[in-house]
Amino acid sequence: MTKGMYHYIQSAWKKPSSEMLHDRMIKWRASDAIEKVEKPLRLDRARALGYKAKKGIIVVRVRIRRGGRKRERKGIKGRKSTRQTIRKTLKMSYQWVAEIRAARKYKNLEVLNSYPLDKDGKHYYFEVIMVDPERPEIKNDRVLNWISNGTNRKRAERGLTSAAKKSRGLGSKSHDLKVRPSLRAWNRKGK
Repeated sequence: MTKGMYHYIQSAWKKPSSEMLHDRMIKWRASDAIEKVEKPLRLDRARALGYKAKKGIIVVRVRIRRGGRKRERKGIKGRKSTRQTIRKTLKMSYQWVAEIRAARKYKNLEVLNSYPLDKDGKHYYFEVIMVDPERPEIKNDRVLNWISNGTNRKRAERGLTSAAKKSRGLGSKSHDLKVRPSLRAWNRKGK
């Protein structure tokens, strides 16, 4: 059986060589944290998640800093500066944070999906697929016209993308994700 182009792209991304991304990541570090790209780097993954090369769909590369997020403590005066910040790990995945940041930069677009590119010592890199719901090309597309519905606004902020649902513990049993409510809760409900 012959294998298609996407099979070979996918197998190349399973074990990417260090030379494949090294030079690119140097450029990515020097560029902006959120940058629009001409076409997706992982074409197989983008196509599987709904990307089409048509008007109204763009791909954005997002750089996220690794490690705990520092947050300032409000209202504390006359204390040591080292105690002025709190370092916490969020319950959100880095991918979900990348989707939210992309959605906030491009306010007229909706997040369709995202996927990881790579990571280095300081950053994670993601590509986020975004859709313009007002474009006639999107409204006339039978596969993508659901995003033009008003109930699907601000999907990333509301936790409705697949990365957000996975981070929230929602999903099917086949992926070994937590199903809410739990089975014990269902049993209690029946009594």
